[in-house]
Formats: sequence, structure tokens, C-alpha cells
Amino acid sequence: MNDVARHTAVISGIGISDIGRRTNTSALDLTEVAAAAAIADAGLTAADIDGIATMGDTQPAEIAPRLGITDPWMPGTDLGRGGLLAPVMSAVEGVDAGEARHVLVYRTVKMMGGSVLPPSDAPPPSPGNRAGTEAAASVMGQMAPLITYHAYSAANWLAMHARRHMYLYGTTKEQLGWLAVNSRRNAGLNERAVYREPITIDDYLAARPVSDPFGLLDCDVPIDGSIAVVVSTAGHESDTPHTVVRVESLGKAPGTGGWDQRPDYPNMASVEAARDLWSHTDLGPGDVDVAELYDGFTYLTFAWLEALGLCGVGEAGPFVEGATRIALDGELPLNTYGGQLSAGRMHGYWVLHEACVQLRGEAGERQVGTTGTGPGPEVAVVSNGGGPIAGCMLLTH
Repeated sequence: MNDVARHTAVISGIGISDIGRRTNTSALDLTEVAAAAAIADAGLTAADIDGIATMGDTQPAEIAPRLGITDPWMPGTDLGRGGLLAPVMSAVEGVDAGEARHVLVYRTVKMMGGSVLPPSDAPPPSPGNRAGTEAAASVMGQMAPLITYHAYSAANWLAMHARRHMYLYGTTKEQLGWLAVNSRRNAGLNERAVYREPITIDDYLAARPVSDPFGLLDCDVPIDGSIAVVVSTAGHESDTPHTVVRVESLGKAPGTGGWDQRPDYPNMASVEAARDLWSHTDLGPGDVDVAELYDGFTYLTFAWLEALGLCGVGEAGPFVEGATRIALDGELPLNTYGGQLSAGRMHGYWVLHEACVQLRGEAGERQVGTTGTGPGPEVAVVSNGGGPIAGCMLLTH
């Protein structure tokens, strides 16, 4: 029986900066644009914001004065429980507990930065972020054995997962490619996506090799950008200028075995996070109308599809093959904004933004379902992370 814990928090506002490559715009400026947009979208002013949560280079102590936010509550965040979505989850739980009424959460990335840990010359972390920083160091520290064997990149580590999946289940490189083709097709309908020109499966197969079986089109696209959301009390719903998005369930659990020592390899922490997600709701995988799943590499989306029960174990390849089932008008529309593979790498925050846009019926040409004359999607799942880091959320409207 599920241990259903009803969240009272809602996502009342969303904001996104301009997105681009090597824009020369500072991280602080990008953050200010996205945060101000999210606050306005929620029908609030900076004076209403009484909490800030983030994990990354642009610290709350830097952005709060620029926005006019004073003395915000700042929750601790644990990368090992929730991945880079942990700040959003902490905000939800804080609002549920009455720690704050309106919490600004943001993620900002730069092509030449955007690290999980603050740079060496950054201001000392606030008490609210110190736990997340320490957790990040602990989790990411498991890279050491891989680096010893000259596997220097996540492309190397996750390529091994993909190869094991191919060996066990017959997954093919072409099947990975259909995910990339679908993402680029969706990106063509997203004016903010950095790559919008269509690609074919032949284009995918001809792309420059990176780490077998991954080629260039299996890898996410570094960008400059910022995305922000406002997590509010449910009582604010009547004061927003649009439909709010409800938080149905959170999935956060520490993985086991680091990057490559799990007894059930090639599974990842996504398995534990997904199990946690479904244990706190009466909904199930069959209720999901749209899926916005992490795609730092194509294989990560396969892992999430299976972990969340959206297809069977070992069946992700056939599930996406041909890109019809995962198309905007398919059985399970997937990464409807173009994903990190084509729109750009926002470390799991663009999936959250897009889920909110879809549930609000504001996605324009790429909108799933019918708007105006009938129902659009009612349930969305979002996910973030790979290896020992994972988090997921179930959202409804």
C-alpha cells in the first residue's frame, strides 16, 4: 500500500532567461532575468518571496539584493537525495511545513561554468546550501576509481551502462538514435532551443564518435541560461493569473554502488528514486500523460523510462523505436521541448519548466493534447540525474 503524503505546495510561477551558446551574459544577469520572470508569473513581487533555494554558482546572497528580497529562508539541499532537483524538493517540503510561503528556486548554467560546486573564488556558502555542497562532494567523489582507469568523463561512465544494456537486452544504437531524432523534431517547435534543424537517423549514425556507443548527437548541448520557479502555498492559487501546477509526489533516495559497483548494474539511482516516487501517490505509470526525462545522454532517458515503469525493463529501445510512440501525438509524448539533446543542457530544470508549460496548456505548437476545446495533459513526470544521483517529481494540474 502506498504511503500517500499529500503536498500542499504548488508551483505558482515559472521563468526562463534567453538561452544561447557563449552569450557573454553573466550568470548573475541570467539568474535575475529568470527569477524576476518567475516572480511576476506567480503574481507576486520580490517583497512576497520569503525563501530561496538553489545549488550552483550563483548564490542566494548575490541574487537576493538584486531582486529586492530580504532575509530569505534558505533550506538545506542534498544532492544525494534528489539530485539537482533537490532544491525544488526542499522548497516543496519547506512550504508544506510552513517554513515559508513563496520560495524562489533557480538553476543557472554557463558553458564555461555551471558546476555543481561553487568556484574557488565564490563567497562562502550560506548555511542553507552547505549541506548540499558537502553532499555533492561526497557523491561526486565516487568518480576517483573511474578516473584512475582513464575514464575521465560522464560520457565514458554512462557509455559503459549503455553497452551493458545492449548486451543484456539487445538494445541497438539505432534505437538510441530515435530518441535524438524525436528530440530534434520537438526542438523545431521551440523557439528557445539552440538546435532546431531536423535530423534523420542517418545523420545520427554518421555523427562524430565520442565514447562507444555514444556519438555527438547522444550528448546534451552546453548552453548559457537560467530557469526559475516559485513554489507557493496552495492558498495562493486563487491569486495567480494562470493555472497552478500541483506537486503530487517526490522521488528521492540515495543510490547504491556509486557509478559502476551496483549488483544490478546497469541500473542507477533512478531505480530507487522512482520507487520512492510511486510509493507516495495513488497514481501509477499508466496515468502519466507527458514525460520530461533527463537526457544528459540518450541512454539516461532509457534508464528513466524503465525505472519509472513507463515501459518494461530492457524494453526502452523498442519503446522509442521509430519515434512514433514518443511523439507529441503519441502514446507517451517525451521531452516535448527538445530535451537537453537539442534545446540545451539545464541540468534537469528545463524538464520541470516544460512540464509546467504543458500542464498549463501554454506550449503552443508543441502542446500535448487539446487546448481550448478539450483537455490537455493532466499528469506529468520529470526526472534528473544519472549514476548515483537521481530525483523525480510527479506533477498534476
